[in-house]
Formats: sequence, structure tokens, C-alpha cells
Amino acid sequence: MDSTKQLQGHNARRRGWVVVFGGLGVNLALGVLYSWGVFASALRASGWTATQSQVPYMIACAVFALLMVPAGRLQDRLGPRLVLLVASVLTGAGFVLSSIFMTVGGLSLFYGVVFGSAMGFGYAATTPTAVKWFSPTHRGLISGIVVSGFGLAGIYVAPMKSLLIEHFGLEKTFLIIGIVLFSVIFLLRLIMDNPPAGYQPDPLRSAPDPVKTGRTGRTGRTGRDFNWREMMRTSQFYLLWSMFLFGTFAGLLILGQLSNIGQEQAGMTPGEATVIVVLYAVFNWLGRIFTGLISDRIGRKATLLIIFLIQTCSFLLFSQLTTLMRLALGTALVAFSFGGMLASFPALTADYFGLKNMGLNYGLIFTAWGVGGVLGPFLGGLVRDLTGTYRVSYMISAAICLAGAVLSLMTRAPKKQDPASDVSIQPEPA
Repeated sequence: MDSTKQLQGHNARRRGWVVVFGGLGVNLALGVLYSWGVFASALRASGWTATQSQVPYMIACAVFALLMVPAGRLQDRLGPRLVLLVASVLTGAGFVLSSIFMTVGGLSLFYGVVFGSAMGFGYAATTPTAVKWFSPTHRGLISGIVVSGFGLAGIYVAPMKSLLIEHFGLEKTFLIIGIVLFSVIFLLRLIMDNPPAGYQPDPLRSAPDPVKTGRTGRTGRTGRDFNWREMMRTSQFYLLWSMFLFGTFAGLLILGQLSNIGQEQAGMTPGEATVIVVLYAVFNWLGRIFTGLISDRIGRKATLLIIFLIQTCSFLLFSQLTTLMRLALGTALVAFSFGGMLASFPALTADYFGLKNMGLNYGLIFTAWGVGGVLGPFLGGLVRDLTGTYRVSYMISAAICLAGAVLSLMTRAPKKQDPASDVSIQPEPA
């Protein structure tokens, strides 16, 4: 109890911010995934088809999401340092072995399965850990900062990959990146830790409830901690999972193909296409930061509705973006909204289902990201191989984003319930 008291006030906030930026650093390393398009372009130049070039990426996305579940449970029970140790070792091994086995099967196993597992362990140990240090009125901002590392990574990773490939070739690029990322994650894990039992965060400042629905004043927090079984008995779990799937499908379809879209649809050079990948990363990062902050003010539901509507309009017009400037604008809108979505769902999970089991609970919701990460890139590559364009993919993405907007209007927080009760949890009335 004494250690808990010592961590109240200024010292607690300072310790919390150390954890936030440690998590940001880990995600900056793991965000190498979001520049897969540069690897895909190099693989296609060596003879791979568009569909083949997406297979390791799709497997990595699926394994990433699946491993979030056991990794989240380990994080809740044992803390983030052990989980991040596993992530660092798997990251190094995945890239180093990929550099040796540069085939569809080799990259599928070592990049897809091994590095995909590393991302599951690493991501599970960052956002839930950081959120536990801060009050509910700042969950959106804290989530946004930590997950922004994934989006921000593309700013340096895409140019770095292109430069390394140009000077050392694809195989040595995988080797170099693996050694660097292992070292970074291994060291950053030393500053990551959960708050002690009984810790109560102080609010940074006065702020309205971030999960009020509209302007009615109803709170979106339940005031209790759901375990995973209780969470999965609620309709809210399935609504959040479906919305996450829809947004991920659309965002990752574009991300996995972006370099090729720039070259084929807008007539860009490979260098110009890399700039578009970097632009995606910049606006993905901005979306995570600012949308998290906005959702603390106007509510998660309203924020998600805006995000899905932006994505719907963007995809309806995406096939018309045939110049550098037009494609840059469309890419910025999709990236900003996609990043904002990824900042909203960790905060919503904490708001609806509590902090105690957030690692496991968010891991279960995050499996939607894995499904979208498989279906989106696969559809993009397959449609390109069959039709020669991405037009059909854009229309499908627009339709499912519109469905996500509809679901966001239906979402309500679970009604507060006695934890000992066996009565199923019902949503608050609209």
C-alpha cells in the first residue's frame, strides 16, 4: 500500500508518461509492418505476383491479431517486461531467418508467423499498460499517443527500407532491420511496467466524460471490470468487433498495395510512390493523436461515425485519383481516419469493459484486425491480378465502411451490472 501511495500525484504522472513513451518507442519499432508495400514492390520486381507479394503480410496480420489474446492475458498477469522480451527475440529471429529463406514459403513462415507473433506480444504490452496509468478522461489521448508509433513508423521505415534495398539488396535489408529492432525492443522493455495493485490515477485536468453519447449526458463507462466471458456475452463486444473488422479491411487493403497503386494508377516512379507511403504514415500518425484527443471531448461514438463516413467518401472516389496530388489527398484522408480508428478501440474497450482485464479483452477485440488484415490485402492483390485495377476493391471498401458508420450509431455502453449476477448484460436504452 505504501508503494501505491508513493505513486500518487506528480510522481505517478511522470512514471505514467515514461511508460507511454516507452510504448510509443516499441510501436515505432514494430510498425515496420506498415511499410510492407516497399517490400512487396521489391518482391514483385523480382518476379512475384501481386497476390504472392501479399501472402507473408496477410499471415503476419492474422498471427499478430491471434497472438494478442494469449499475450494480453500474460501482460495482465505477469506485466509487460517478460512479454516484450519474447517480442524482441521473435522480432530478431523473424527478420534474420527471413533474410536466409527469401521464398514465398520462407517469408510466410518467418516474417508471417514468427514476426507476426512478435507483433502480437509487443502490441499487447504497450497500450493496455499505458492506459492503466491515467484517468478515464484521457484514455483516448493516451491510446492515441501509444498506437501512433505504428503509424509514425512508416515515416522512417519506408525510406530506410528503400535505401537499404538499393545499397545492400533485399536479403541483407531483412538482416539489418532484424538486428536493429531486436536491440530497440529489448532495451525499451526495461522502462515498461503496470501500476501497483490498488493504484488510482489522478486526472491531469478537468474534462467531460469522454464516452458520453451525443449531448444527452449519459455516461459510457460501466464502473466495473468485465472478464472475457462476461464481455463476450454482451452485444457490445460483437458490435465493436465488427466495426474494427470493417475499418481494418479498408485501411489495410490500401496500405498493403499503396506503392503499387501509386505507380500503376497515378503513373508515379518508385521513388514518388515511396513518398506516398510516407505520407500515409504521417497522416496515420496524426489521426491517432488528434482523433484520440477529439474522442475525449466529443465521445467515441461520434468520432467513429465521422471516421467511417470519411472512409466511405474517400473510397468511392479513390479510383479517380490518377495524379500525384489527388492520390496524396485521398491517401491522407484514408490514413487519418484509419489511424483514428485504431486509437478509438483501445479506449472504448477500457470504457466499456474496465481496466483489470484490458490486455485480454482488447486482444479478443483485436482479432478483428487480423481478419481484416487477411481479407483486405488478399482482395486487393487478387482483384488486381484478375482485373488489372483496384476499382472493385475500392467499391467493396466503401460499402463496408458505410456499414461501419451504421453500426457506430447502434453502439451503447453495457449497463452497469452486479458482478455476482447471472443475468445477461443489456445495453443502455437509446
